Amino acid sequence: MTRLHLGTKAIVAAACAVLLQMTVLSSDAQALEASPLVSVDWLETNQDDDDLLILDIRSPLAKSGKDDYLKGHIPGAVWSEYPGFWRTSRGDVTGVLPSIEKLEASLSELGVHEDRTVVLVPAGTSHLDFGAATRIYWTFKYLGHDKIAILDGGHNAWMKAGKPLESGNVVPEGDMFIAEPRPELLVSTDDVASLIGGDAILLDGRPLAQFEGAEKHKDATRSGHLPGATHFDQAKFYDTESNQLKSREALASLAQDAVSGSDTPVVSYCNTGHWAATNWFVLSELLGQENVAVYDDSMVGWSQQKDLPISSPKTATN
Repeated sequence: MTRLHLGTKAIVAAACAVLLQMTVLSSDAQALEASPLVSVDWLETNQDDDDLLILDIRSPLAKSGKDDYLKGHIPGAVWSEYPGFWRTSRGDVTGVLPSIEKLEASLSELGVHEDRTVVLVPAGTSHLDFGAATRIYWTFKYLGHDKIAILDGGHNAWMKAGKPLESGNVVPEGDMFIAEPRPELLVSTDDVASLIGGDAILLDGRPLAQFEGAEKHKDATRSGHLPGATHFDQAKFYDTESNQLKSREALASLAQDAVSGSDTPVVSYCNTGHWAATNWFVLSELLGQENVAVYDDSMVGWSQQKDLPISSPKTATN
C-alpha cells in the first residue's frame, strides 16, 4: 500500500510538472514579441491583441494631426499629440523630458502598463516626422518600458499596402503605468561638461550648417557645436523615396563612418534631443551598440550657460 501510495504521488507530481510546463510554453507562445521596427503585416496580424496599444502620433511636423487621425487611422489606434505631454520647457531650455510623475500619469491615461506592447505610428512622410517616433520610443525605454516598437514606414506604409482604416475617435482605457527609469540613457549638461576632452564620442545629429555655426536653433543663444564633437546628420539614415530607414546593411555602413565601430560611449545630441533620438535609435536599438545615451538639453541647453565653450570651424571657440 505504501509503495502504491508513493507511486501515485509520483504520477500526480509528474502530471503537475507536465501541466506547468505546458502552461509556461503556452504563455510564451502567446507572448507578443515585437522588434524595434515592426512591419505592416506584423501589425495587421497582431492588431486585435488585447496586450497591444497602437499610438498614432501624426503631428504638425508632418503637416498632419488630430483632424487627419479622425478622418482615418489604423483600426483601434489611439491618437497621442506630439510633442504634447511628451516634452516640456524648463526655464529657457525647450523640448526636454517632463517629470517622471507627469509621464507616469499621462501614460496611465493612454492605457500603458508593463505587459502591454506599444506600437508608435508616425505619418511616414519625412525624417523629421520619424524623429518624433524615435524620441517617444527613447522616452519609453528611459522609463523602463521595453515593449515598444515603431511601425516601419508609419501610416503612409499602411495606406500604401491597402490596409483598412477606421474613422472617428478611439477613447483609451486607462491603466496603471509605473516607471523604472534608466538613468544611463540620459545625460545632463554637467555630465557632458565632464566628458569634454575625454574619450566619449559626442555625436551631433544636426544639419551641417548648424554644426558649423552658419545657422542655429531659434532658442539657442549661440551657434556652433560641442568641442570635439563628431558630426553625423541623422537624415542620412533615412530613405526619402521609401520614407523608411535604409537597409540594415546601409545603416551599419553609415554608423561605421559616424562612430568608427568603436565601443567608446556615445552621447547623441542635437538642438533639443529630437534628431538625437534617431541617431540613438539606429545605433542602440537596431545595431546593438551599447553605451549610447541622449543629451536631452542638447545645444539649446548648453548654449544657455555662457561659461561653457562652443566650437565651430570659423570661430574655433566662442
